[in-house]
Amino acid sequence: MTARIGVVTFPGSLDDRDAARAVHLTGAAPISLWHADSELYGVDAVILPGGFSYGDYLRAGAIARFSAVMESIIKAAGDGLPVLGICNGFQVLCEAHLLPGALTRNQHLHFRNRDQALRVESTATAWTGGFQHGQEIVIPVKNGEGCYMADERTLEELEGEGRVVARYIRGNPNGSLHDIAAITNAAGNVVGIMPHPEHAVEVLTGPSIDGLGIFTSVLAHLGARV
Repeated sequence: MTARIGVVTFPGSLDDRDAARAVHLTGAAPISLWHADSELYGVDAVILPGGFSYGDYLRAGAIARFSAVMESIIKAAGDGLPVLGICNGFQVLCEAHLLPGALTRNQHLHFRNRDQALRVESTATAWTGGFQHGQEIVIPVKNGEGCYMADERTLEELEGEGRVVARYIRGNPNGSLHDIAAITNAAGNVVGIMPHPEHAVEVLTGPSIDGLGIFTSVLAHLGARV
């Protein structure tokens, strides 16, 4: 059966349609989920897209965390539902305490938009199983509040438990500690990534098609779970 991947739209979402297109390109069915609707409609996985949910008022992701759909996603993630947060979605996951740490203003205080090299550090997640450990990929980064911060104990746990999913290489675009670009929860079903894999799925519009691996990985994970 065709996998159903939910893509949430918040007020201020920017990349929800791009995420849905990436899902479609892998052969899965993108299912639109609305911020004010708590129903997940039986989806097999969920993507929280990039953008500026609720205008980033108070703090990026802080209001979205309390939306009706997030209450359902938090519960479903605890039951093993694969959840991917991209950029603003990563911020929402941290605000919801599905992932540790926080994303703060870029150290240089400038918005950064460029093609970014990453190194895959973990393939033991629902979203990265199709990569090779140490594989280098290039996908775009575009953020003003992408600097990953956490206390030393949290950083030690992430490193010691292999929960750093990807690191920036050949330049850190925002000052993230330990060059962290993506992390996962202990179960491996929830991943937050600051760069945008949905913008690297077609040769015509992206710097590569490296981002497709994120979306095909979750399909393989779902297939193996059935």
